[in-house]
Amino acid sequence: MTRSGIRGWTLRGRIFALCLAAGLLLGGLGVVAAITAASANHAVDVVLDRAGPLRVAGQNLGTALVDQETGIRGYAITGLPKNLEPYDNGVAAEQQRVAEIRRLLESGDTEIRASLERVEQLAAKWRAEVAGPLIDTVRTQGAEAAQQRIEATDTRDFDQIRGAIDRLQADILTMRDRTAAAARSSSSNLVAVEIAAAIVILVTGILLLILLDRLVSRPILDLAGQVRKVAAGDYERHIESNYGSPDLVALAEDVDRMRQQIANELSEVRIARQQVEWINQQLQSQAEELTRSNRDLEQFAYVASHDLQEPLRKVASFCQLLQRRYAGQLDDRADQYIGFAVDGAQRMQRLINDLLAFSRIGRLTSGFTDVDLDRVLGDVKSQLEARAGEDAEIIWSGLPTVEGEEPLLTTLFVNLVGNSLKFRRPDVPPVVTITATREEKEWRINVRDNGIGIEAEFADKVFVIFQRLHARDAYEGTGIGLAIVKKIVEYHGGRIWLDVDVTPGASIWFTLPVMPGSASDEVTSQEGVA
Repeated sequence: MTRSGIRGWTLRGRIFALCLAAGLLLGGLGVVAAITAASANHAVDVVLDRAGPLRVAGQNLGTALVDQETGIRGYAITGLPKNLEPYDNGVAAEQQRVAEIRRLLESGDTEIRASLERVEQLAAKWRAEVAGPLIDTVRTQGAEAAQQRIEATDTRDFDQIRGAIDRLQADILTMRDRTAAAARSSSSNLVAVEIAAAIVILVTGILLLILLDRLVSRPILDLAGQVRKVAAGDYERHIESNYGSPDLVALAEDVDRMRQQIANELSEVRIARQQVEWINQQLQSQAEELTRSNRDLEQFAYVASHDLQEPLRKVASFCQLLQRRYAGQLDDRADQYIGFAVDGAQRMQRLINDLLAFSRIGRLTSGFTDVDLDRVLGDVKSQLEARAGEDAEIIWSGLPTVEGEEPLLTTLFVNLVGNSLKFRRPDVPPVVTITATREEKEWRINVRDNGIGIEAEFADKVFVIFQRLHARDAYEGTGIGLAIVKKIVEYHGGRIWLDVDVTPGASIWFTLPVMPGSASDEVTSQEGVA
């Protein structure tokens, strides 16, 4: 693979390749270590479980053969049967030791197996040629004959047995030494494998550190330095990374694109800020103009409430005086004209008073206080008692205590309840119901009546100033009452709407904010009937 091809590798690919190579090396060393450890364990098992027991069994085999010789000599000298017991015990012990040695042998222990067979052959030959005839001589000819036979017997046969036993022990010792050497060699190999693994891990760590330093740390520090310069205000500085992994080069390109986008947006922000400053200047000029206009309106309201009221009162007074003094003295047309003049003057007075009330909402304020709406409805009922008549009912329940201006809230309910009483159905006693429910941070208050109602098409017009839905001679009023109600509700931070889905009658909803610190479920429950 070419050097340019390696440079195209990503950081993840390079780290993966390094870790894969190290993993393969460590895996190979692990396999070698496992094989070496298994070999060492096998050698140790041979030394502990076979070589040691074989040596002991060989020594016991030699002891059993010596016991046989000693028993035969004692029996031949004394002729007593009990002196033959060591011989019999030796023969039994010999068989046990041979069986034990054969059980400990494996297929590769050919030399030890041959030496054992040599011992068995010599022992069998000695018993057949020496021990058996001596026993028969004692039993048939007596102890003296047996002693003479022993003195005449050559000891070279038993000496061969001793030599065979020594050869067997030497073979067992050779097997033990060979196994111990293999165990020591395996231990040395295992140590070498461990050292090689440590070297691989160390080299991998060093290469990984070098890789991270050259491909990550230094490029990131360089990139961070360039970003700091941009953050310090040099937004036109080009950010680039000419070395490092392809990932960081791509990251530098992404950061530079982000810088370019931020620079473009900052340029747009500067332009927008200039436009906002210009708009603020225009708004400030308009605010000053609005302030001046409000002062003019206040002056107009003052003039309307004082200067215009006085001549209007004179006109109304003199028209009423003409009506009282000359009524019936002139012709019918003159009486009609005088009536028109009196009615127009009175309507003009009511219109001016309503306009003044509308303009004063929120401008002439006494400050917000805690207002008990149950008490307000009691006052409203008293004010409207004459208009309501004996057959009307005004019912309210569960009205809360809110924060607001009591006079304005009283005006609000006077207008709403007054409208319900005014727009009643013929021959149907009016019933007005006021209820309140809480939803999160606002009270929803409903004023419902059983009157003639309001058509859905007029739902948006009823709150507009001077919007009348009926002829002037059908119902009295200036058409400004619900506009005043809407302005009072909005002044208190609420909203108002007409519920067009109820019949018969009209249903108007409005909201008022919940008073801070009030209990969530505690409302005053009262009912009043007019």
